[in-house]
Amino acid sequence: MIPRELIKKLRKIEIHTSRLANDQLAGSYHSVFKGKGMAFSEVRQYQPGDDVRFIDWNVSARMSDTYVKVFTEEREMTVMLLVDLSASQRFGSSDRRKVEVVAEVAALLAFSAIKNNDRVGLILFTDRVERFVPPKKGRGHVMRVVTEILNAKPEHEGTNLKAALDMLGGVSHRRAVAFLISDFITGGYERSLKVAARRHDLIPLSVVDPREEELSDVGIALLEDLETGEELEVDTSDPRVRRAFAHMVARQRAEREQLFQRLRMDEVTIRTDRDYVRPISELFRRRRRRMSGYR
Repeated sequence: MIPRELIKKLRKIEIHTSRLANDQLAGSYHSVFKGKGMAFSEVRQYQPGDDVRFIDWNVSARMSDTYVKVFTEEREMTVMLLVDLSASQRFGSSDRRKVEVVAEVAALLAFSAIKNNDRVGLILFTDRVERFVPPKKGRGHVMRVVTEILNAKPEHEGTNLKAALDMLGGVSHRRAVAFLISDFITGGYERSLKVAARRHDLIPLSVVDPREEELSDVGIALLEDLETGEELEVDTSDPRVRRAFAHMVARQRAEREQLFQRLRMDEVTIRTDRDYVRPISELFRRRRRRMSGYR
């Protein structure tokens, strides 16, 4: 039985994100994510301007005229959502936790996918894969995906991106569009990321809360790592401590961005205190420009 409060939240997400998918991202998704390729459709008589490489010589010989093969794009794709549900995702310094923002982002991407008749699958993970939902189509399936994210009760606290990426390789044998949604507060995933990016169109979505980037001056504070339970007493009134913390976070972010750039991946940063539609729209614009030959 789904709690009534969760049903209300799901309904709100459905209305909001489906409208965004239709109004703000309509057409963009279709233009930047390609299907499996071109499929043979029919043979018709040659017309001026047709590509001579597509002339069907066998049919032309039988019909004593020139015929060409016609191909159409195979649009249907599989979209996989890899969602980090580690303990750090439950953090939030604004009115929403990171996991709630993640659910809305996942819904927006899923609604955009099904609008184009694509299938959507889900991998929920912590330091291991917690749940796998096979790819399917339809609005009802999208709401199941969102329900799984919001209603999940992970058995583990840590983060293991390698486990999620290896799972993707095991369940998606054909090329898929995969959105890796995480705060990336972990390591040891570089090789798996490289392998997955070679096989799939892999797009990392980094979820960031402003309190994770800098320390506020609140005096002596007890900081807890939500994933390990480790606690550390810190004097946040010391500007040197605050600067060191901000420097560490910036360095980690720079290293992560450099890794994504080396692998030619389109990273998107989602902030809990800002609109998440704009960075996704910007992703689509970047891809359209690149496909058109512009930088």
